[in-house]
Amino acid sequence: MPLSSKPSQTRPQSGSTSPWFQWLLPSIADLLFLVILFALTCGALSPRLLGDAGIGWHIRNGQQMLQTHAMTRTDSFSSTMNGRPWYAWEWLYDGLIAVIHGRLGLNGVVFFSALVIAATFAVVLRLTLRRGASLPVGFILLLLSIGACSIHFLARPHLLSWLFAVVWFQIVDSSASAPSLEKRRRLYWLPALMLVWVNVHGGFVFGIVLLVLYMAGGWIEYFTSGEADERERIGDLHKQLGIVTGLSLLATFVNPYGYKLHQHIYEYLTNRFLMDHIDEFLSPNFHGVAQQCFEALLLITIVALATSFRKVTTPQLLVILFAVSSGMYASRNLPISSLLLVLVTAPLISETISETGSRQDIAPGLRGLFSHLQSFGVRMQKMECNFRGDLWPALGVMFVLWICWHGGTLGSRQVMDAHFDATRFPVQAADVVSDRNIAGPIFCPDTWGGYLIYRLYPQTKVVVDDRHDLYGDQFFKNYLKVIQVQPDWDKVLDEEHVTWVLIPAKSSLGVLLKQTSRWEIIHQDDTAVLFARVGVANP
Repeated sequence: MPLSSKPSQTRPQSGSTSPWFQWLLPSIADLLFLVILFALTCGALSPRLLGDAGIGWHIRNGQQMLQTHAMTRTDSFSSTMNGRPWYAWEWLYDGLIAVIHGRLGLNGVVFFSALVIAATFAVVLRLTLRRGASLPVGFILLLLSIGACSIHFLARPHLLSWLFAVVWFQIVDSSASAPSLEKRRRLYWLPALMLVWVNVHGGFVFGIVLLVLYMAGGWIEYFTSGEADERERIGDLHKQLGIVTGLSLLATFVNPYGYKLHQHIYEYLTNRFLMDHIDEFLSPNFHGVAQQCFEALLLITIVALATSFRKVTTPQLLVILFAVSSGMYASRNLPISSLLLVLVTAPLISETISETGSRQDIAPGLRGLFSHLQSFGVRMQKMECNFRGDLWPALGVMFVLWICWHGGTLGSRQVMDAHFDATRFPVQAADVVSDRNIAGPIFCPDTWGGYLIYRLYPQTKVVVDDRHDLYGDQFFKNYLKVIQVQPDWDKVLDEEHVTWVLIPAKSSLGVLLKQTSRWEIIHQDDTAVLFARVGVANP
């Protein structure tokens, strides 16, 4: 339901404490922000953010750029790709996260990631209300999207793509329905936003796709509309959309690699072997909680489209189809897909509840239920509009930042201790490698490579990490041959001159190496086993 009352209209006119009361109490969006921020920094969810080792090479690459004052163009972290061209297209994020890490350590990395996640969901909730959703409906759908996004609650640059995609969609969609050219001038912020997005994460492709969808949907409406005024409005809109799309496309070439970045991304995303073997590019498995939350959003979207009394615009329908198809195609797309579905669907569900409560052709009991739901939603929305306690999120951010600045302590109590989980990553084995000054190269699972780069670079280089676009499909075919102990697996290690192997304790490769006379155990714990070729290890 559209916001029908301004805060000044619903604010009590009497009482000297009312204004202070409204300013001091946080809104639901503010509370949501604070809960997510504290849960991901000082709460039970904080270990999730360092559940992916890729942040390790992001930090080291940023440090390398800051030290050399030069853009990264070749690999220096692995023994197999050393000196070969590397498209570090997330260089801007790498530099930023390296600065944060230098000041605040891993606590700072976790804090920044949690801040982006919390801000994204708080912004989505406020945008759903601005778009006409009732607070209860918007909040429930947002909880489902949080569940769907939790699959990628990781300290990686893709988090910024979530926020950029939400802001990008709102600007495009609100401009598409604006009645005048002046109110559509906000579209010209998009090329500037793209200048940042293209250098932060490859998800900038979503921005271009959304512009194309709105142009295609607009042309469909143009040729199917019988009203001259509406056709003129759509025509004017498309002139602006065309200009903005062109400028945004040009902005994507403002990166250290120019057009070669686009070619590289295209070759990467169209490589069938990599797409079929990288976990995050596989279709979602709906046995997981995050995937089931996305499934619930899909079902709600179907209901919203079937029962909505307001005609969904053609561009919005194309966005829904795109969100559903991209989410079903790859698990990594679930977060942005779910956020787009919430922004489009929440207003439709809210309007259905509002209209159903006033219909006379349905059962009185059902009509009364929807009427009560509508009344409750209106009351909650008025309260949300009245509360202006935005001071609380700012205080929360400063408080967590203060904790990070003091090493994660609050007085004598350690309340924040960001670290890589020793049951998930080879923490003890990395200590052994560091203490013994082992130079490598070390063969390990690709999911561990980023962690070893973080812990051991530049002393030790890895054979492989999770930069799959750098290594290519042929390399990973040989890599899987070793990991899965396929025929000639040992020849691959010989060809790559591997003298050290660090693998999970209970892996098939580990069991086989223990039985091979050419390898000896240097270290073993519950998580990992470190092997060395016989005669290579230091006395």
